[in-house]
Order: sequence, then C-alpha cells, then structure tokens
Amino acid sequence: MSAMSFGSLSARAVEALNKGARLGGFYHDTGEGGISPYHLKWGGDLVWEIGSGYFGCRDDKGNFDPGLFHESATRNEVKMIEIKLSQGAKPGYGGLLPAAKVTEEVAWVRKVPKGQDCLSPRSHSAFSTPLEMLEFAARMRQLSGGKPVGIKLCVGQVHEVLAIMKAMLKTGIHLDFIVVDGGEGGTGAAPVELSDYVGMPLTEGLMVVRNALVGTGLRDKVRLGASGKVYSGAGMARNFAIGADWCNAARAFMFSVGCIQAQRCHLGTCPTGVTTQDPGRQRGLVVDVQAKRAARFHQQTLTALGHIVAAAGLTHPRDLQPYHLIRRVGTAEAKFFDRIYPFLPENALLEGAEDTPYSEWWQAANPASFRPRIDLAAARI
Repeated sequence: MSAMSFGSLSARAVEALNKGARLGGFYHDTGEGGISPYHLKWGGDLVWEIGSGYFGCRDDKGNFDPGLFHESATRNEVKMIEIKLSQGAKPGYGGLLPAAKVTEEVAWVRKVPKGQDCLSPRSHSAFSTPLEMLEFAARMRQLSGGKPVGIKLCVGQVHEVLAIMKAMLKTGIHLDFIVVDGGEGGTGAAPVELSDYVGMPLTEGLMVVRNALVGTGLRDKVRLGASGKVYSGAGMARNFAIGADWCNAARAFMFSVGCIQAQRCHLGTCPTGVTTQDPGRQRGLVVDVQAKRAARFHQQTLTALGHIVAAAGLTHPRDLQPYHLIRRVGTAEAKFFDRIYPFLPENALLEGAEDTPYSEWWQAANPASFRPRIDLAAARI
C-alpha cells in the first residue's frame, strides 16, 4: 500500500487501511505525515516514510531529530524506512496540508503548530548531495536497529539517478531498496500543473533505475519497487517484466475503502469520510467493513496476476521478462519491449558506458552533487 498520510486521510481511513494490510498480509506505507495511533491500532506492517518535513521526528525548527526517530523507528510495527525525495510523484515540490486539516491531533502526530498550513520544504535539510543522502540513510539504519532503509523518487533527470549509483559504488553504502514513482501518480498536495505534467512516467522511470542498477552491478544488492497508477494484475505484470520486485498502490486502496473522487480532500468535506478530519463525516466509514474490502481487493488483484503469469506459461512473477510485453508503436506495427527500450546487461556502465544510450548522462553524473558535472545540452549536440 503506497504512501498516504494521516491528516490527508481521516483516522478511520487509516485504521481501515492498516487493518486491511494486517488481514491481507501486505505492508502499509505511512506517508510522510508521521506514525499516528491509527497506524498502530491493528498491528499491520508499516513502512515509515520520512519526507523533507521530517514529520513525527523533527525538532522545533523542523530539522531531523534522531531521538524522536529512534523512538518510533524501533517499534515492532515498523518494518522499513523510506526516505521520500519527491512529493506525491512530483519532483521539486513540497506538499501542503491546509490549515483547516491541521487539527490538534494531526499537529501532535506531525510535531507542527495546530491550525497552520503544514508545508513540506522543497528539499531535505539533512542532506543535499548523493553522498550525504547515503550517509543519512546509513545513520537511519543504525538508529532503527538495522531495519532496511531506502528511497522513493519520481525520476526527473537521468544523471541524478546515475549519481546515486556512483555514490553507492564510491562509499560502499547501499540502499536496501528504491521505489520508483511515476509522473502519472496522484497527489492532492501539488498544483494541477505539476500533477499533470512534471515527472517521468513510471515505465520510463522504472527503465532508467533498472538500467542504472544492472549497469553498475548493484541490482542484486538493491530491491526495486514500482508505484504510479498501479491498480491491476496486468499493471503489476508489466512492471515485473521491466524489472520491479514489487508494486505499490495508493488510489486503488482509497477506492477500496470508499473514496468516490468527490475532489473535496482539501476542503475537509469528503462525503465518504476518507479524507476529512470531521468526526461526523467519518461515521459513514465503518473500519471493520472497509478493512475487509481493502484486503479482498489486494487478494483479488494478486489472483489476477497469478492468472496472467500462468497464461504466459510461467510459475512466478519474477519469471516475466521484457519480451513478454508488446507495445503498439504505430498504426500497423507492434514491438516487443526489448526492441523498443534498451535493457543494459550487467556492469555495462562500468565496462563501457560510452557504448550505451546513457553515455552523456553517465559522464554528467556526480556523486558529490545532484547537479550535472558537464553541460548536458552541449554534450548532446
């Protein structure tokens, strides 16, 4: 279950999703809004997402607080830690929870002032370079008692991804996982222009990160997740064929607990109780009923995936390969995925990056900065 924060979602919605995760045996990403009592009530497995606001583990000035982080990260319910680099699949933008939704309880969970707009900064204050980011991840791993630590990002520029790979090679500090969010992913916390137009689509972004990991020989050390309008077994199969190890979904699970896309999330007047902090409006969301629906949606989606895998003559989703996918590329032609996209062989970037489509980006990638080390426009002429 992909990231959805308490505050954006109601207490009952969080409860239903977490209980559904426990019933279905899958994880529940907290979103960047911190760990609320409703995330803990039913004992579902949690992935604690830490965004640029460090909600739930911040000091009075909004900086990362290692003591508060350790206190929550060592809870048994927390299974992994996810550092969020992109807000709601939108690179370069910090999310906003309107003041009307920042109740006393939400403020307590997030460690922010009550009744004020809750803004996530555009960038992290704990790090500013790939090398510093890995050091921060290693520190979080230590503070959490050795739990897996990874990142979530929507790919903006290819050289940034390659810079992270170079940083892992240089330091020997490996992320445990990377979740790739697609530009088509949704959020109520960003302007329409960013939601509709900013960020690389999931297929292309997943390809970039897959090739970066395989091309640098890191694929066996770093797990790869996919997120961005994933809602069906067919969508999961496509992502697995490209290289993902698992998929996350957000809006599909919101639908499973009652969301009707009334688009009143920011007003706090959600008619189904999913995205409101109004106790009266939440009464229509019955946790026990909606939790079972969330678990059933998950189970039926996996069943559909199983049918697709069996129809392909395979025994496990990991057996899906790019040549199992076909995409129409014109009015009279369709091609296999590995004839459309470049799938790099292992260590290709280390042994001869100049012979790959990533040559200029590899040259531009700098482990000491997210900025390119060369003029990409000039390099591509």
